[in-house]
Amino acid sequence: MNAKLFLAAMIVLVSTAAFSNGPGPRIAVVNQKNASTFKVIYEGSEAGKVKMTIFDKNDNVVFAETTKTAGGFIRNVNFEGMNPGEYTIEIADKDGKQAQKVTYAKKTSVQNVQISKLASNESKYLLSVACTGTQEQISVRIFDGANNLVHTESRTINGNFGLVYNLADVAGVPTFEVADNTGAIRTIRY
Repeated sequence: MNAKLFLAAMIVLVSTAAFSNGPGPRIAVVNQKNASTFKVIYEGSEAGKVKMTIFDKNDNVVFAETTKTAGGFIRNVNFEGMNPGEYTIEIADKDGKQAQKVTYAKKTSVQNVQISKLASNESKYLLSVACTGTQEQISVRIFDGANNLVHTESRTINGNFGLVYNLADVAGVPTFEVADNTGAIRTIRY
């Protein structure tokens, strides 16, 4: 698979070089299997210093590095831990600059969130989270009937998850907010 990806990237570089009208670096940015990793492929006209700069959507520099190269390189860039959004990867050498935009979006393995009132006890609620992956971070916030925060917690879950909450001391109808690691919030008012 990596050989096919490399071959496809090299075809892009060769076709870019053949059809480009001006001097400058030639780059290709290829998304990898992991949604947070991109492969940056650079080809320059000769050996020298090359600067790679990554900008966020507001044109703030989030990463910059200058390296010496023998005319090209292939480099993995990992956005894990960054905020989801659009980024620009810019390569600059003595012949000029070229940039390519990429979109980084976190993935979640949380598929479904449900709240069930237990029939045996009017004040107990079952939170169940269907999760296809491992090591997922969720946060749970519970509000009372007047929308006051009465409980908050963060948990690392491993696969499907369930927990019973005893809300006997909570006035009114409770509201649950469950957020995953992407920031997606599911609000359930029972």
